[in-house]
Order: sequence, then structure tokens, then C-alpha cells
Amino acid sequence: MKIVIIGAGIAGCTAYLELKKHLSRPTKSDGSHDITIYEAYNTNPSITPDERIDEHTHSSTLLVGGGLGLAPNGLNVLKRLDEELLKDVVRGGSSSDDNVNNGTNRSPYMLATSRHSLWAALRGRIPEHHIIHKRITQVIARSDERNLIHFADNSSPVEADLVIGADGVRGIAKRALFPDAKEDPYPPNYEGLVGVGGFIPAADVKDLVEPGSMNFIFGGNGFFGYFFSESAVSAANRDSPYHVSEPGDSLAWWSTYEIEECPDRETLDMADVTRQLRERHANWTEPVVQKVIQSLQVKNMYPTWTLPPLPTWERDGVVLVGDAAHALPPSSGQGSSQALEDVEAFALLLAHCLDMGDAHRDEVTPKAQKNAIKAAASQYVNLRQPHVNAILEFAQKTQNSKREMGIFKEYAMYAVMKIMGFFPSFMRNKIRAVAEYNIADNVTRVITNDN
Repeated sequence: MKIVIIGAGIAGCTAYLELKKHLSRPTKSDGSHDITIYEAYNTNPSITPDERIDEHTHSSTLLVGGGLGLAPNGLNVLKRLDEELLKDVVRGGSSSDDNVNNGTNRSPYMLATSRHSLWAALRGRIPEHHIIHKRITQVIARSDERNLIHFADNSSPVEADLVIGADGVRGIAKRALFPDAKEDPYPPNYEGLVGVGGFIPAADVKDLVEPGSMNFIFGGNGFFGYFFSESAVSAANRDSPYHVSEPGDSLAWWSTYEIEECPDRETLDMADVTRQLRERHANWTEPVVQKVIQSLQVKNMYPTWTLPPLPTWERDGVVLVGDAAHALPPSSGQGSSQALEDVEAFALLLAHCLDMGDAHRDEVTPKAQKNAIKAAASQYVNLRQPHVNAILEFAQKTQNSKREMGIFKEYAMYAVMKIMGFFPSFMRNKIRAVAEYNIADNVTRVITNDN
């Protein structure tokens, strides 16, 4: 089977590794699975983080400075994929002690890490020759033939039985699902919020921040958060997601606030953004916030983009995963974890459907292979869409608390938060249900019902 993955970010790299693992048994028709990633930007690991510029990378894949949280459900995907990979990812971050325990099996803690660190652990396991740096201009889904991929350099199109769109919120692959539309019928939406963030030396705040804590502060003119972004190199359990280790050398911070018009990255004056950020938080009394704004230098700004719920994530062997299918707001705390769940679910379902098709055949015809892909894609969408849409709805409600508000609305928010403090199980149960979710078990349920 010829498989093309579009995008070498977190979702694309994980999709490659999941497919390699679960499709390890070759098809009988051609003797092997050929998996290639096409990525518009140079992802060569020899380019150091400090050397990366626009021609090498973009914000949805490799941009240094962006922090993220991997929840227990996402970490468990990595554990099932490759325990050594999980250890590498955990070594690049810092575990939070908000542990989820379902009474039978201990779950990992939340992992705070940088986007680049997670990506690097995944990318380092993919052979260099399996990633081709070419910009794709069009994907055509064909019901009875291989799908077609066109390139910006006018080189010959490539055919593929399966195309996985892991190309983010502005992805090209999505257009193949709606071929009759002249324009993108589901364009990304700027949410009116931007985030800025970075890192400061942990030594500046070690006495003020509890190890293993993730800290969130809401105010009338925005939101501020911070966490230790790595564990100490000398920590005995540094590669364990079940332990809180001594903090390493850096503390990650971020601030989210409302801007009506999406900022233009080309014309942004980052010195002015830094000045405005200091003014925004100047009267906040939280001591860590004050420490951060005294020493910060803002280098990047991250507008919040989401996608409207798509009617489908697949068509004739073109399948969307991660942000290409559902760009969740940062307030969900689930963006990367849901991308990891997507690719594990689809890889497991595809392996099952191919096995069912192979069971009584000496040779798999292209038509049978296409039917297996379609069947797996349909099961994937039916399983994943309701779950992700529920997370999106909850996250959008949380996100509204990060917008600027008048004094009466601000006090009303504080009153609600105080009342919620008397009922912590309400919010915790919402979060727990997502963090405890086991995508592999749910795929097994789908397969069992299908049989």
C-alpha cells in the first residue's frame, strides 16, 4: 500500500510511527507498505532550535517557545506506541502531580513540555529519506483509483492509496473532502485571542513555585500561566511520568489576552508587544507574574485559531487527523493529546480492516484495499467526532474567561470561580473523564461490535 502523510508535525510524525507499528505485516498484493511524509518546511534535526527561521519551520510544527501539556490519555498513547519514546518525551518535560487514578491502574501525571521537545522525540525516530520537503498544492480524492497529490514545483503528481492530512488548521488535504466547493467551506476562525510566552531561568522563581504544579491566574484583562518546563538532569526519576522530579533550569510562562484583529506577524513590533505585556500585568500582585514580566523578552505571538466542526474527516481514502480535523483552543489542554488519539485510533482500525480483507484471500486487489481504507476511515470518524466535539464545546466555555471584561463582569467571574471552589468535583470530573479516556479500549469496542 502506498501511503502519503502530509505534514511532519506532531500528528504527522506520530501517524508515521503508528502506521509502521500496526501495519507491520505486509499486504499480500505488493509485499510492503510504502509510507512517505511530505512537509513544506525543512525538518532536518541538524538545524538547532536557535537557528530555525521561517524558511525552516512554521508555528504549527517546530517553533520554539511554545509550551504545551500532554494529558494522561496522550501519554498513554505514547506508552502503547513505544515505551522508550515515552521516556524520551518525559525527559524533555516536567510532570505535574495532578494524578488521575481510576482505582485499578495508575495513570501518568500531566506532562508540561515544549512543543519542540515533543516533536523532536518523534521526528528523531523517522528515517531521513522518508520525509520529502515539497509543498503540496492540491489533493484529489478518487473513489475507484489511487488518490492524487500535486506539488507547487510542478513536478509529476504522486498517487497514493491513502492520504493522511496532518497539515494543520490551514491544511490543503481538507479541500479534497469538499471537491465541489470553489473556496474552503470551513475556513479556520481567529478566536480574537493571542498568546505570548517563553522561558525564564527557574532559579529566579524556585522558592515561589511548587515542583509539579501548573499554575493558572485569571484577571480582568487576560490570563497568565506558568510551570517548570523540564526536570533536573540529575533527577533519579526524570524519565518517569509517574513521579514529580526536581525542577530543571527553565520555567515556561504564557499570557493570553484579547485582540480584536489578528496580528500580522510580518509587521509585529515585538518590543512594543513586550512593553504592552508589562503594562497589562503591572498591577497583578502574584509574585511569579511580577518576576516574569521584569525579565521577559517576547519573541513570538500565537493567535488562537480553531476550525468549525467539519461534517466529516474523510473521503475516498483522504483522512484528516489532529488540527487538520479539529483545531482545539489551548484552553482545552488536549490539542496534542487528541492528535495522538486520532492517529492511534485510525492505525488500529486500518490494521483491523486490512486483516479482515486479507483473511481469505491470496492476493488483495486494489479495490479491496480501497474498501478497507474506506471502512476504517468511516469507523474512525464515527468514533472520534463526538468525543472531540464535546471537548471543543467545553474548551470554548473556558476560553471565554481569558477575554477582557468590565469590572462587574470580572467580579462576577471571580464569584463563579469561588463558588466552583466549593464544588471541585464538578470541574475535576469533566477533566478526569477526558484524561482517563483510553482510545485503544474504545477501538477494541468498535471492532468487537463490528464483528
